[in-house]
Amino acid sequence: MARAGIYVETTIAASLDRVWHLSQDPTEHARWDLRFTAIVADPPSEDGVQRFTYTRGVPFHTVHGVGASLGESGRPDGTRTSALRFSTDDPMSPIRAGRGYWRYLPDVTRTRFITGYDYDPGWGPLDMLVRPVLGWATAWSFDRLRIWIERGEAPERWPLRSVLWFWRADRPRAARCRRAPEGGRRRADHLVAAPRMLATLPEPGADS
Repeated sequence: MARAGIYVETTIAASLDRVWHLSQDPTEHARWDLRFTAIVADPPSEDGVQRFTYTRGVPFHTVHGVGASLGESGRPDGTRTSALRFSTDDPMSPIRAGRGYWRYLPDVTRTRFITGYDYDPGWGPLDMLVRPVLGWATAWSFDRLRIWIERGEAPERWPLRSVLWFWRADRPRAARCRRAPEGGRRRADHLVAAPRMLATLPEPGADS
């Protein structure tokens, strides 16, 4: 894995349950996350692992991939975590295989929503251009989710082209999100703080 992982953090004025639902439900997740066009999940296995397929439409092509996730929603400190592995053999995808986590931290009447992930590049040296774009897309999507939850504005109201609506101060903006842990560096190994269950999560294509 490349060492320059991607980190994004936002704070949403909503309950942890609300943020958890809209990020863990596959159909809702695909609505706000620019990185996916659709996510279709299988029923969870006996050990709680949920396998899924995903697509991302690009001009004249649709990338298909598989993934596996495992959530932990009953932590004693009130926080929740979710670990994820994903992969594709599509040569058009800038990502071959990756892993990461989501962390949910209650903060009085708000929720801190955090992700850290890394991946094997699919386009070789071009990853130096792709990686910043993926980081931006993740942060922009997090702000679109925040707007959905806080203002009740459906993600579809803010398509990707809204980044050009410079006269709209209320549009989603990646700049509103933290791009590195407090006191940390943006270009760092952000999987150091990943939950332990990420190490035990099977590869997406592995049998249950």
